Amino acid sequence: MKRFEYKAKDTKSGRNVKGTIQAESERLAGKLLMERGFAPTEIKEEGGNAADKLMYKIALKDKIVFTRQFSTLIGSGLPLADALKTVADQTQNKLMRAVIEDILGMVSGGKSLSESLDKYPDVFDNVYRALVAAGELSGTLDKSLIRLAAQQEKDAATMSKIRGAMTYPVIVMAVMMMVMLFMVFSVIPQVESLYLDLGQELPGATRILVGLTNFMLNFWWLVLALVVAGVFLAVQWLKTESGIHFKDQFKLKVPMFNALTTRLYNARFTRTSQTLLETGVPMLDVLRISGDAVNNTIVQADIQEAAEKVKGGAALSASLRDKKTIMLLVPQMIYVGEQSGRIDEMLGKCAQVFEDELEERVRTISTMIEPVLMVFLALGAGGIIAAVLLPMYNLVNIV
Repeated sequence: MKRFEYKAKDTKSGRNVKGTIQAESERLAGKLLMERGFAPTEIKEEGGNAADKLMYKIALKDKIVFTRQFSTLIGSGLPLADALKTVADQTQNKLMRAVIEDILGMVSGGKSLSESLDKYPDVFDNVYRALVAAGELSGTLDKSLIRLAAQQEKDAATMSKIRGAMTYPVIVMAVMMMVMLFMVFSVIPQVESLYLDLGQELPGATRILVGLTNFMLNFWWLVLALVVAGVFLAVQWLKTESGIHFKDQFKLKVPMFNALTTRLYNARFTRTSQTLLETGVPMLDVLRISGDAVNNTIVQADIQEAAEKVKGGAALSASLRDKKTIMLLVPQMIYVGEQSGRIDEMLGKCAQVFEDELEERVRTISTMIEPVLMVFLALGAGGIIAAVLLPMYNLVNIV
């Protein structure tokens, strides 16, 4: 699908207009414009470069704004194509606007909204597309979009808190590394030079640092090449099946953070399942889609195993009860929902519990990280300082 810039005359008002449109060819672009009541005077393919693509990425905030605006317009009774056109005109992100215009073109061509969204799985995930499809079938698209926007906002708030908790330790580690590098590359060589001038032998710890410093100064290109190669190979391996499995298993097992990630995945599973069930998505589809939404292959495998048991006639609560990655509260709350016929409501309450616990865990970890970092900083910086001060102290004794 190409993007074209156009100039045209509005056949109703007679005014000149200009903008962009998505189409397979210039001819089809002109046809779409005429169907919208425009008489095109100029159509040309829009040029794009890598800088534009990097500059205009689609952030979660842009998706939330789109969903909120779109749901409001649909709820007010505006036709689907007109709602998309209005949202596209108000969207600042160029890439997001291009996606909306492309969807508008497909919808105008007779496709359903859910079919049009299928073209952009990286922008609209499985949960999003499933809720839109269910909303179209039930005639409650505006309500489905409102639920989507609410879930996106909850996910964004949760991830923002986690990132915020990680910001402080990252900054401290970066500062510590810079201080250590300054000491190693600036101070240590001067100490070595002083000892050589006096004909004295460096202490053992200082000799080790001097050796590392000289190696890095003389073979910096080799160190750089090894680091780049190591990072590249690690990134490629993490994309493989074994790498993904290791990464997902590590997230569930790493000390201090395993309780955090377990609650995060359970909150995603229960919140997504609640939203899908409220929209009328069948249970087996709910389990399949929410398993994908968790974004952890270990948890996803447990959910899919439970789905197979449900398919065979077992109750969902019983199917989830023996899963190590699913916290006990989930099957307990689902069991209550099964007895009362309100599984979606129980899943929502369960999700709220996990989200509250997650917020508390983030605060706890933020508090715990500070003393741990201080100890680590003291050991690292202390070792460097000792390697610098020890030879100075020896020199004073010599003199």
